[in-house]
Amino acid sequence: MKVAILAGGKGVRYSCNNEKVPKPLAPIGGRPILWHLFKYYQSFGFHDFVIALGHRGHQIRQHFRARSRSPVAVGHLRSNGSNGSNGSAVWNNREPLQLDFVDTGINTPTAARVRRLRDHLDDGPFMMTWSDGLADIDLDRLLDFHRSHGKLATVTAVHPPARFGELTIDGDCVTAFHEKPKHLKKEWINGAFFVLEPGIFDYIPDRDVAWEREPMENLARDGQLMAYRHSGFWQCMDTVTEQKLLEDFWQSGNAPWKRWN
Repeated sequence: MKVAILAGGKGVRYSCNNEKVPKPLAPIGGRPILWHLFKYYQSFGFHDFVIALGHRGHQIRQHFRARSRSPVAVGHLRSNGSNGSNGSAVWNNREPLQLDFVDTGINTPTAARVRRLRDHLDDGPFMMTWSDGLADIDLDRLLDFHRSHGKLATVTAVHPPARFGELTIDGDCVTAFHEKPKHLKKEWINGAFFVLEPGIFDYIPDRDVAWEREPMENLARDGQLMAYRHSGFWQCMDTVTEQKLLEDFWQSGNAPWKRWN
């Protein structure tokens, strides 16, 4: 099963603080967050990635090309022990990854990026996520859940991390106050980490739209979008502050998403 990763956005809230590094290359423990995602999926047996590039995509492509053992890596990076066609090259023999970088446009909305990956995906189901969030989701259980309901799409629902103190209010009276609890337990949000069937492409119009608008809204309307609830660790990286939070987890030696040696 292939894993699609959308890595083409401008990351405005992040880039305003760091204009030299595109967000998918933002380092955590000296490695790009995109590398952490590769490793996390790989720990569950997923090795075949299709990465949608856009803003500063050449930097992302070049970063992984530079870490290949061959200078001919252009579009595909493989670790199958030998150079392949279409600019394939060995990346690391100890990490059986296949990386297929696809240029999907600089200002392309997310749904249009997904549509432009279609020819690079197999005919069966595939996983998809963004390039700016890490979690300790059990991907085996996520996939089992998806297969159990027979619908076109599964989204991982997560509790948003609390940014501010949480109030419990009865009328106008505050009955409880919690200073920045780990998560807001009463709310669920889109945590990405999707499992999708090829039928979702019927929900993506030819015009440029965001995946989170018409496609997801219409899938939900038709009863084709199911939620896998994840109450464990999940953290997006929209800002440099959130990058530092992930870095602190890594430096503590207790990063929840690290499942590899």
